[in-house]
Amino acid sequence: MSKAIELSTIIKNKIKNYNLEIKESEEGKVISIADGIATVSGLEKAKAGELLKFPEETFGMALNLEEDSIGVIIFGDFSHIRDGDPVSRTNQVVEVPVGDELLGRIVNSLGVPIDGKGKVNSKKTRPTERIAPGIMTRKPVSQPLETGILAIDSMIPIGKGQRELIIGDKKVGKTAIAIDTILNQKGKNVKCVYVSIGQKNSTLGNTVRKLESSGAMEYTTIVAANASESNAMQYLSPYSGITIAEEWMENGEDVLIVFDDLTKHAISYRAVSLLLRRPPGREAYPGDVFYLHSKLLERAASINEKYGGGSITALPIIETQAGDISAYIPTNVISITDGQIFLMADLFNAGQRPAVDAGKSVSRVGGSAQTKLIKKTSGSLKIQLASYFELKAFSQFASDMDEDTKSILDSGEKIMKMIKQKQYSPYPQEIEAFILFAINEGLIKEIPMNKISTFNEKLIKEISVNKDLNRIKKEFQKEKQLLDKTSKELKTLISKFIKTL
Repeated sequence: MSKAIELSTIIKNKIKNYNLEIKESEEGKVISIADGIATVSGLEKAKAGELLKFPEETFGMALNLEEDSIGVIIFGDFSHIRDGDPVSRTNQVVEVPVGDELLGRIVNSLGVPIDGKGKVNSKKTRPTERIAPGIMTRKPVSQPLETGILAIDSMIPIGKGQRELIIGDKKVGKTAIAIDTILNQKGKNVKCVYVSIGQKNSTLGNTVRKLESSGAMEYTTIVAANASESNAMQYLSPYSGITIAEEWMENGEDVLIVFDDLTKHAISYRAVSLLLRRPPGREAYPGDVFYLHSKLLERAASINEKYGGGSITALPIIETQAGDISAYIPTNVISITDGQIFLMADLFNAGQRPAVDAGKSVSRVGGSAQTKLIKKTSGSLKIQLASYFELKAFSQFASDMDEDTKSILDSGEKIMKMIKQKQYSPYPQEIEAFILFAINEGLIKEIPMNKISTFNEKLIKEISVNKDLNRIKKEFQKEKQLLDKTSKELKTLISKFIKTL
């Protein structure tokens, strides 16, 4: 028994005095590299999301931290990296430059300019990964973000700080709505960030030319990770865009950010995840793809004065296949956002621009931010269109219709023609109010069907030359509401104008 106690004491003393030193290296080496993914050994102290340095000033980000290796996504060209090459820690997470110096510039996902206009002389950088503002940091959405698109401002209004999804099939005008909204922010003290993900360079080029010719690049920054870029750069781009926007938000400014589009972003992340040998789930997407988009979109907010008082309004774009909004990525983003603008391929092919489906589209926040002017003049527009589409579907099978049904169908057809709008031609809010007033008061019943398509254009010209209409327009601009005495006068003036058509 005494020998056992003695042996136990010896072992305890040995353990107590044993000085174990684990060598945690600051430099590792490449085990393998393929398709923009490097497997690195060593670097025991490396953290998730840390920036790692490879030869020839190439950088990557640590995504997988395994027991004996690290999975790293490489930013940029990786053709020169070989097995056995050294990799070192930077003790930094991925950061991008921020500030007004980025206005009018086109940068890649790392904030490096790609527009040939020289270096961005930014004095500040921010990490791309950040926790979204908490509930106590936020304030209610109370100000409208005017898109200049009649169908949206009247039926699916957007407020500053809202996240409104634009969803629909390929080539139905999703980007057109986003670009028109950017154009409409001119002179409204709203800075814009446009994130281009997985697009063709020629498509982005056309967008840039339009923004430049309209003077919109003065208040816009473009973050581009197009189809020619690696999956890693496409994955990072929306986080870089929201980081640039956050700097302005926290300085008390309003920002609009467009993610075009998050479907391609999810696809790039799926490619990265499968190459990192993460287990696939539904539609082969990794299990954290919902978190991927929720942590991004939750960063769009309207924050209170204590934390800066600014806002970020997000317009994420999602592409559907044959109008299927029940697919994995569409349902994910619908559940994250505060409403969606659904664009219908059938409407688009029938010549309706924008092809907004008023039935499936909804804004869960914007109504509380809508101005009294638009709220009063838009009235029951959405209900009228809902009745029109319902009756239109049934009328295809009916050989005989009563007068009430004919009246609803006739009125609905006229409304659809009146809310048509040319691309790159946003309306000021006061002009929208005149058109909506004519619809809501039933004045369009007096307009012949063959003249309804030119009514908006002729009314806008009449407002500019008619002293009384021009006075009411200035009243709308100042008061942002429709007074009862003005309503009676306006009804008389528009009725008089309709008779001249």
